[in-house]
Amino acid sequence: MLEPHPHAFLERAAVVLDSITDGVFAIDPDFRITAFNRAAEEITAVPRAEALGRPCCDVFHASICETACALRETLASGRPIQCRPIHIVRPDGRRVPLSISTALLKDGSGRVIGGVESFRDLSVIEDLRRELTRRHSFHDIVARSQPMQRLFDILPDVARSSATVLIEGPSGSGKELVAHAIHDLSPRAGGPLVVVNCGALPDSLLEPELFGHVRGAFTDATMDRKGRFALAGGGTILLDEIGDVSPALQVRLLRVLQEKTYEPVGSSQPQKADVRVIAATNKNLRDEVAAGRFREDLFYRINVVRLEVPPLSRRRSDIPLLAEHFIERLNRLHDRGITGLSDEALAALVRHDWPGNVRELENAIEHAFVLCRGPVIFPEHLPREIAGAPLVAEIAEAPIGRTLAEFEAQIILAALRRNNGRRTKTARELGINKSTLWRKMRKLGILAEPAP
Repeated sequence: MLEPHPHAFLERAAVVLDSITDGVFAIDPDFRITAFNRAAEEITAVPRAEALGRPCCDVFHASICETACALRETLASGRPIQCRPIHIVRPDGRRVPLSISTALLKDGSGRVIGGVESFRDLSVIEDLRRELTRRHSFHDIVARSQPMQRLFDILPDVARSSATVLIEGPSGSGKELVAHAIHDLSPRAGGPLVVVNCGALPDSLLEPELFGHVRGAFTDATMDRKGRFALAGGGTILLDEIGDVSPALQVRLLRVLQEKTYEPVGSSQPQKADVRVIAATNKNLRDEVAAGRFREDLFYRINVVRLEVPPLSRRRSDIPLLAEHFIERLNRLHDRGITGLSDEALAALVRHDWPGNVRELENAIEHAFVLCRGPVIFPEHLPREIAGAPLVAEIAEAPIGRTLAEFEAQIILAALRRNNGRRTKTARELGINKSTLWRKMRKLGILAEPAP
């Protein structure tokens, strides 16, 4: 039987490759391109005639070319790579996200003669992801959890009113972002938003900071100086950490809210306070009132509209969206091309208890940016206390005397409840494979998924 002519075989192979919607190219041992299909031309915007014979890094300008070339890794280890996310830069400057897979290229005798890489354009998926982020963002606040969505629903109505607003929530949860959204949506948006951290200054400095002073009011007062209430005229003032204000200064703030006037330090001439007041605190002011540390009359003056920003541990469904938001922002800031988190890294983030809330998450992603050299963030790039975080909440709730199996069952049941019985999401949160989770459930007798 006659064997097909090599040229005829190559021609048929080229027809097959050109019929594939994924981009495909091959290289020789010197990393020069030896094959380049039609989809590769369309995705890269590089004609086949220009690509053939050139080093692949000159054609693709990929985010991994210099530090983590996938083909070089496959040629060195002999192991294929599947669905690794990267991005390339086309000649027109457009950044294109791809998913790549690599394999060795061998001749008929099994000798390695190069490598082959296939790649899929993820632009449509990226566009959908951005649209999803847009739908779950509200004036720089990114969230999809039910508590935050309820907050988004009422913020426009709160903003349109002139009522004083009290925002309660732990440090780092995003209270200032909520205040910014209220100001930006309010009739006072054309005026300034002035932020004062009341917990950062003692009374002797906070009082003139808020109300200003006249010349000679105290030793260093060599000239008149406007305070923050004056600077916020026509706009909004945010009194952050108002729960730390002393009882003496609380009296002065009460007068501003009641009479809409104040007197600069050292002056007896009242000034009009044309401002909307938003107060924020990481304390429970009702408890502070009960303990005698906060004036009850001032509390009712600022508690006209109360908004609560829950801690990140109570809105874990926001973590993937927030992490992606921070990655995109840091990519733009540092001109990087990190495409996202590995499943294990995302599971570690979801597992962590986040005492520092959103601010701690942002810092963790920035820490990963410093250590990550490739396109994907892995657990080893995260801070150690996050990468190896135990399931603190579930373990803390377990009574003494239970067996290890009972501990494990409790942890799995709690994770299943958080994820409405969805095993895929539960496995991702716990950092294990879905099959491993199912095997543990059968072993522990957790055969039915719990109701939400």
